[in-house]
Amino acid sequence: MNGIRKHENLPLWPKLFNDFFDRDWMNFSTRNFSNTNTTLPSVNIKEDDNGFEVEMAAPGFEKNDFKIDLDNSMLTISSEKKVDSETKKGQQFTQREFSYQSFSRSFTLPQSAESEKITASYANGILKIAIPKKEEAKPKPARNIEIK
Repeated sequence: MNGIRKHENLPLWPKLFNDFFDRDWMNFSTRNFSNTNTTLPSVNIKEDDNGFEVEMAAPGFEKNDFKIDLDNSMLTISSEKKVDSETKKGQQFTQREFSYQSFSRSFTLPQSAESEKITASYANGILKIAIPKKEEAKPKPARNIEIK
């Protein structure tokens, strides 16, 4: 019995049609490019009993290149980095390339986050943001309740 075969020589119209309609155009959180068409830094978010940790891969940056804002429960990490090659006196150039990188990523903090105790560090190309949980949100150890 023969199965259904996929023919690669057929026109690409069905594939383009399906790719277009399978996309979630209203979900902007999955967009991988910033407004300047540069790739957004990748992010890992970890959670344990004590809090959350956001790790952002941003090699080549310095800690002063980042801006971290907290507005109510919205945490925004952004950066604007402009590298301008200086032309020395008497130099001529027929082409000069500028480098401009910017991005902005925003995350809504859960109600369990202790926003007053957020800390950030940058080392080895990784920006780490530690977001502790409120005491009442941390899991409590099991205990035995005495019956009176």
